[in-house]
Amino acid sequence: MTSTTTQQTGVSTAVRAAEPGARFRDLLAAEWIKLWSLRSISWAFGVSALVIIAINISAAVADYNNWPTYNEGIRALFVPIWAMRDAFTIGACMVLILATGSIGALTVVGEYSTGQIRTTFAAVPARRSVVAAKMAVVTAVMLVYGTVVAGTSFGVTQAILSGRDIGLSLGYPGALRAVAASALLAPVCALVGMGLGALIRHTAATLVTFTGILLLLPFLLNDRHRWSSAILHALPRSAWERLVQMGDPFGSAPYPATISGSWIVYAAWPLAAAVVAVVAVRRHDL
Repeated sequence: MTSTTTQQTGVSTAVRAAEPGARFRDLLAAEWIKLWSLRSISWAFGVSALVIIAINISAAVADYNNWPTYNEGIRALFVPIWAMRDAFTIGACMVLILATGSIGALTVVGEYSTGQIRTTFAAVPARRSVVAAKMAVVTAVMLVYGTVVAGTSFGVTQAILSGRDIGLSLGYPGALRAVAASALLAPVCALVGMGLGALIRHTAATLVTFTGILLLLPFLLNDRHRWSSAILHALPRSAWERLVQMGDPFGSAPYPATISGSWIVYAAWPLAAAVVAVVAVRRHDL
């Protein structure tokens, strides 16, 4: 009996040794399937995109209709400042942050809540590779999503405003930067959501934490003090506001954000989120 068991164990070990390890492209394919296997994901992308674009179009239509009533001061500032604000409104930005961050968090937390993460790590013990594949898929999808939403918002709103000769073209100085910043905000927030999801592993707690940091904290800070402005400018939403800003109609702030610093914020948050996710899945027991 012992000899038979030993032989079976040896055969099993040999078979496992002979089996090739999972290739990274296989992990990408698996994560792609898991992402779209949930019907709610497709609905979340579609509904949030329509809401964001609708908010921006509503702002452009309102300015188009109210243009004859605007005084000379508003008209002097409208191009390019207010025209760009119609393309990417604060309300639309907040919806995009919440939607993409929630989707990113659910791609991780959902597997923990259903127990699927155990199956995944049993099949692929290389946890870092699994996390890297998941983040790569979410980043690619969110980049496409952000590009479609930002490009559509800019194109449609400026077409509406062009009826009053107050629209912007993509070649206008700063316009391409604003579109790129709005498109990249989607993968940035999604990766932050994934990092928090891997760390907290609870849906409600993750979404509350994400909302508090990325949406509510900017309202509690101001740029009148150095310490406060430093924290404020280090947040993704504040970085986005600086990157889409066209001019400074209200005068310079005591401690203004910079374009280069805002791009660094865009790079630092996803990188930090990736490190947190990798460390969390490696150290936490399932």
